[in-house]
Amino acid sequence: MATVVEREHKYSGDEGFRLPDLTGCGGVTTMSDATALDLDAVYLDTADLRLARSGFALRRRTGGHDAGWHLKVGAAGGDRTEYQFPAGAADSDPPAELVALFRAASRGRPVEPAARITTRRMERRLLDDQGRVLAEVAEDTVEGRDLVTDERHTWHEIEVELVEGDDRLLEAVDARLRAAGARPVPVSKSHRALATRLLASRATPSDPGAAPVLDYALAQRDVLIANHPGARGGDEEAVHDMRVAVRRLRATLRTFRGLWDRQTGEALRTELRWLGAQLGPVRDGQVLAARLDEAVHAEPADLVLGPVPARIQEHFAADVAESLDALREALDSDRYTDLLVRLDELLEGPTARTADARWVARRVRRAVRRADDRLDRALAGPGDVEDGPLHEARKAYKAARYAVEVREPAVGKRATALLHRLKDLQDLLGAHQDSVVTRQVLRDLSLRAYADGENTFTYGLLHARQAAAADRNLSAVAAARDRARRRKVRRWLKQ
Repeated sequence: MATVVEREHKYSGDEGFRLPDLTGCGGVTTMSDATALDLDAVYLDTADLRLARSGFALRRRTGGHDAGWHLKVGAAGGDRTEYQFPAGAADSDPPAELVALFRAASRGRPVEPAARITTRRMERRLLDDQGRVLAEVAEDTVEGRDLVTDERHTWHEIEVELVEGDDRLLEAVDARLRAAGARPVPVSKSHRALATRLLASRATPSDPGAAPVLDYALAQRDVLIANHPGARGGDEEAVHDMRVAVRRLRATLRTFRGLWDRQTGEALRTELRWLGAQLGPVRDGQVLAARLDEAVHAEPADLVLGPVPARIQEHFAADVAESLDALREALDSDRYTDLLVRLDELLEGPTARTADARWVARRVRRAVRRADDRLDRALAGPGDVEDGPLHEARKAYKAARYAVEVREPAVGKRATALLHRLKDLQDLLGAHQDSVVTRQVLRDLSLRAYADGENTFTYGLLHARQAAAADRNLSAVAAARDRARRRKVRRWLKQ
């Protein structure tokens, strides 16, 4: 299976639109003659179009230089990841490798032909003075047919896809095409073909007052699903983004729990906690490996005694590989897809009570106040500050920040200012907790190295560095807390 990242812009033009000369755009010196291609693609989806609604597109295409099975992930008109798999002449079902990547989007349900797109393409290459292909420009005459309703549409479309060019080229081509009368198109071909059914599938909130909470939670659900393919492959950003989406969902279900049946909401929080526990070891291993690698390389060579870098790399490579196997098993399970189905039902169904802006605001205030109380208790104890209460305060501030994010679209810059202050505070608490975990790992590595007869000096040195960093972060927490509590930053919370 091949994986490519598409960077393209899409446009439409009136019937009389003519593609302008694009030489001079972003280093383009030559615009090749057009090559004609006939493309025929059948798009598959669930009966309720869950793939398309989640930003996924699954097709089997004939014609062109990359015929076969394609799975696209991401919004049209921006960067999209495309997974490509060859197709046999008689293949009617997508290969298992692709099915595993869209299980979250399909909720584990079967897919069937949903639309057919036939395209007459005139393709040109944009080259620089060294003959490198900077981009490909396609003029497409398209017919889209919904295979369920038999609704048909025809249109003209222009695609500009980067090959070896950069964003400057896209910007220059964009200006030239707009000047010639082209207009940006924000949707894919398959979305155009399925437009009527997709429009009908949009859910309208049963309680407009709860819309800010529901919109936020639905956005996090969509982030979770969009990152499923990358997380399954161990991509660090995808694992991180998926984990954060899970945290935001759990926090939202707790902060605004009065919106839903208590038992149902708590059961979902339990399942989301399970999913987070599968993502956590992968992400933590990736972060700690990078943190310790950076710390070792920051030391003078004469202070790194013994095979410290190799031992660290070996330790985390094994841990991350084992954790990633467990994550894939979880993502391939019925428990995971059942969680997503239940989440859909909760967020897209009726709420258990009506809400208004005042109710939402009150819940946000409570979340912020809860975090403040946790931190005050953690810092107020006699003697040394304990790590456990600080970690609990950090988690409370995450929940508070996510609650404020719910109101940010309505409140604007005032909420954004508080979010920045809360994130600064959360980052300091997070850095302190990271040092706690890192010191424990260093201690374990040191004991293993000692048992193998190796010099443990460097582990002790790194441990001391982490302890000093923790003290610096802790000393900065009080000032960050005060900045986050300034009246002008929080005044809007009472509105």
